[in-house]
Amino acid sequence: MNDPSSSSRSSTTITDLDMDTLTRCASYLSLRDISNMAMSCKYLKTAAYCDSIWQSLYRQEWPKVVHEWPPQASSIRETYLSRHRALHQFKYLDPLRCDIYRVGKPPHHILFEKNSVIFSQGSSIYSFDTDDLMNRSISVATRGNHNARVTCMRLFSLSEPYKCQSASERNDNILITSSSDHFIRLWSKGGSRCFKGHTGPVLTLSDKLLGDDGRKMFARGGEDGTVRLWSIYSSGKRGQHALKATLHGHEKAVSLMSVAGHKAALLVSISKNGKVRVWDTSAASSSIRSSCCVGMTSVPISPVGVKCHESLLYVAAGSSVTAVDLRTMQRVFTVVQQVKIHSFDLLPSKSLLCTGGTGRAMLWDVRRVSNTFKAEPTIELNGLIGPVKLLHMDFHRVVTGGPDDPCVLVWEPETGTQTNSLLCSDRTSGVGCSAMAVDGCRIVTASSPDEHYDNDYAILRFRDFRSASIPVSPNPSEASSTVSKFWGPQSDSDSEESDWQ
Repeated sequence: MNDPSSSSRSSTTITDLDMDTLTRCASYLSLRDISNMAMSCKYLKTAAYCDSIWQSLYRQEWPKVVHEWPPQASSIRETYLSRHRALHQFKYLDPLRCDIYRVGKPPHHILFEKNSVIFSQGSSIYSFDTDDLMNRSISVATRGNHNARVTCMRLFSLSEPYKCQSASERNDNILITSSSDHFIRLWSKGGSRCFKGHTGPVLTLSDKLLGDDGRKMFARGGEDGTVRLWSIYSSGKRGQHALKATLHGHEKAVSLMSVAGHKAALLVSISKNGKVRVWDTSAASSSIRSSCCVGMTSVPISPVGVKCHESLLYVAAGSSVTAVDLRTMQRVFTVVQQVKIHSFDLLPSKSLLCTGGTGRAMLWDVRRVSNTFKAEPTIELNGLIGPVKLLHMDFHRVVTGGPDDPCVLVWEPETGTQTNSLLCSDRTSGVGCSAMAVDGCRIVTASSPDEHYDNDYAILRFRDFRSASIPVSPNPSEASSTVSKFWGPQSDSDSEESDWQ
């Protein structure tokens, strides 16, 4: 017989709990869980917006920071979200800051890996632990070396282990680097592997892994005009058994690659003469020459950037960014600016892309496409110095920098308002930014040595805004040299920071 009490138990739901009990339980949830809870129904949304929950989140996130009450905030939840947004836009003057001085060539690639920073300098790869900076104990470790300049670095996470991993290493990332020495190296806590067989310098690596979990591969493009597919699972001396296929079809050096967003087996490669090839790597074989090429098109010569989102391919070359539908290889739209593009980035969630020119950067809303298939610029970011070769864009901010600009500038993507200006070194002239990396509330910049000074140093400058408390003060009377052309005047500020605050 059925238990008569089972029907009564099954009819009880979480919404039958009183509000005090719900908020008490929700205080143990993460921010993501509370956000999901708020989207489930009106009753749970009311509980999720309770001040006690957000006060608990605020204390957990910033235990040493007193509540800030922005004029527009009407609840602790709004206070929390306002500070969270301001921290990610670097709207504070007092981040934790540390300078690491380096002799020789400036760092040219920087990556965040959890609580570590990885950077390349010449032919060597180094790292340091950001947690050590809290204790003012800086130790830069050598990850490894190539025999020539490092040309590309990629960091990948694996959903399942590969042969070199132990059980304790399965949640760690792997670092893959390429170099002008014709070698590719894979670095992990389990050791390193070398992939040999290239006939020229390796210029680029795929931005994501190809294939499913059981057949993970990465791709490389080189000076010899070929695309090679390597398995991360295979082993062997100098990676002989790891080479899965060599793809032919480019006449010039392959300088850029990206993996399609809608199909993990599709690889896009672009050569320096602007020829675009799309490969179905699931059909690639070392015994069949160029049989897996499934699409071709062309863009202006010397492309500077490529990104894939879902089925669209975005390529920046010359003075334009072209969007191509990978399913039909038809052009969707073209963004054209008056000067050469040195860099670009994409923010699909807001239908925005950003292009870096000389002395300015442009924000484009790709939804505003005219009948001529040419998008119009939405915002112009002025006041930059020289070519904008470094560009980062995410949901919270746009960060710009370049080899002639002593500062990296931070902007709001919605309005083009400048939120901060961060010096890359102790000098305001003669130096620029050679590399940067942004992750959450953290940023690392690298400055090049000043050629006018003997024995000058390159500087790696690390900033962590998570515990910052002194906000940037907007100055409405500031000169309008750095204003949005389309959105009117905006505030501008320079940060004067001590090494440890």
